Amino acid sequence: MRINGKRAESDRPLAAGDEVVYYMTAAQEAARVCTTLYEDENVLVVDKESGVSSEALFSFLKEKYGPDGVYFLHRLDRNTEGVMIFGHTMSASEVLISAFSEKRVKKIYHALVFGAMPRPHGILHAYLKKDEKRALVRVLPAAAPRALPITTEYEVLEARGEMSLLKITLHTGRTHQIRAHLAFVGHPVVGDEKYGDHVRNKRVHMTRQRLLSKELSLEIPAGPLSYLSGKIFTSLKNL
Repeated sequence: MRINGKRAESDRPLAAGDEVVYYMTAAQEAARVCTTLYEDENVLVVDKESGVSSEALFSFLKEKYGPDGVYFLHRLDRNTEGVMIFGHTMSASEVLISAFSEKRVKKIYHALVFGAMPRPHGILHAYLKKDEKRALVRVLPAAAPRALPITTEYEVLEARGEMSLLKITLHTGRTHQIRAHLAFVGHPVVGDEKYGDHVRNKRVHMTRQRLLSKELSLEIPAGPLSYLSGKIFTSLKNL
């Protein structure tokens, strides 16, 4: 990346008017960024590829639809794949942003983790604290200053030897919640290099977390986007 023509440093603050340029290799440019799952005049729902940052995806979509043809609403980690939704108009985006902020958007994830879960279904509670300087979060068993409560629900979909495939429902949506919370209870996401088990990741040759945004649904009871209520947008991918 370059800012105003100069190589970007990790601690370089941005100011209004700065020009930020993001460079990709020829292989990255040739790689598929996403697949369209649903589109109408108001919204665009896509299936993001692993290894593509949300910001790079948004840049790709702006090239396709123009700067006023697509609006950024939420993000997924670069190595998390699956369903994302964008607005096509400012008015639609405002409705969707309200739905996110008011927790009227339901997201279901699939995660491949190490180990066998103690029960086929469970609801995990803990507290999460951000470490802004290290771009990490830490999960704590009890309340602490600046730590926020987290609730993560899981259901075992399939046992795969030393691994388990889980369906994850987030009751709170904190930064890195799924990865950090599952690692905290001893079942890190396979391939997670930030919170996971590096030794086991190396043994199974996984360098990207096996985490999928599988489903997204909206609750919009009234207004021009109410037709989206009850629709479930599902990723075509499987872990």
